[in-house]
Order: sequence, then structure tokens, then C-alpha cells
Amino acid sequence: MKYMIASDIHGSAYFCRKLLDVYKTSGAGRLILLGDILYHGPRNDLPREYAPKEVISMLNECKDQIYSVRGNCDTEVDQMVLEFPILGDYALIAVSGLTIYATHGHIYNQENLPPLQKGDILLHGHTHILTAERFGDNTILNPGSVSIPKGGNPPTYGMLEDKVFRVMDFDGNVIKEMNLGE
Repeated sequence: MKYMIASDIHGSAYFCRKLLDVYKTSGAGRLILLGDILYHGPRNDLPREYAPKEVISMLNECKDQIYSVRGNCDTEVDQMVLEFPILGDYALIAVSGLTIYATHGHIYNQENLPPLQKGDILLHGHTHILTAERFGDNTILNPGSVSIPKGGNPPTYGMLEDKVFRVMDFDGNVIKEMNLGE
């Protein structure tokens, strides 16, 4: 199965719409959201077309296709309006012989590792900076931010298919690629 991975929408109807347009044509079977879905947070500027109610409506339309974890800006109030679970601190995803520990990144990250075994993959957002690199016996992946990228990066999302992780921009360009099976 092909997975689309996105983080840090932060209530941007503009970028949520772009994300879902790509998702619908990508052939991905699931959309993995790594938190910070509706609120922009006090440290961020308002993203383009900040309209959380529109984001709610768009995401609820595909609620049965979303896996999500809680970001540091996500709350119980957000869960009351979103029709898919968002308050789990992490999700374990087993796909193609890979074990992926998916989390937002504000608690568990490369500096504070979750309980990983040799070969496991840590997948998170939060930093708004795309990453695909090996560290020790593990791999760390970050699709960047859909709406408020940092580090000079464009708005990005990730795709995982056949053990290949790609970070892409909304023009379809591959920004970073890593074969997770090697």
C-alpha cells in the first residue's frame, strides 16, 4: 500500500486543499497526519487561508482514510470536531517488513528517542524541517510542513511506497528520497 504522510497543516485551508487534491490523485490508500492539524500555535504566523472550520470539513470527508497522532497544538476541543482519532501520542505502523514509530516530534525525536529496536524508523513532524537520514541502527523521517515550512524549504509532504520514502513539494518535485529497505 502507498501512504501519504503530512504534518503541520496548522489550519490552512489552502494547503489542506492542495494536500487532499494530491492525495486523491496519488493512488495512496491512507493519509498519515503527524499532528498540528487545526491551530497555528502561538509561535507561528497565521498560515495562508487560515480557516480551521474548512480544514475540519475537508478532513472529515475522508475520515476513514486517515491515521493521525496528536501534535502539541492539538487538543480535546479539536477531537470534538474531527471525526477520526487524533489524540494518540504515537502510532506503530508495520508495513512491508518495516516498523515505523509515528509521532508528532515534540516529545519523542532524535534527542529523546522512543523505545526503538534495531532497524525501526522514527517518523515525526513538529520541526517543520524535512529529514530522511540514518542514525545508528535506525532511521529518522520528517515530511516537513504542509503550510509553514522552515529552514528554507518549500511546503512539503511525504510518500511511502515499496520501502521508498519521498519528500515532495506541491509541484510534484522530489525534494528528498530514501530507500528504507537498504
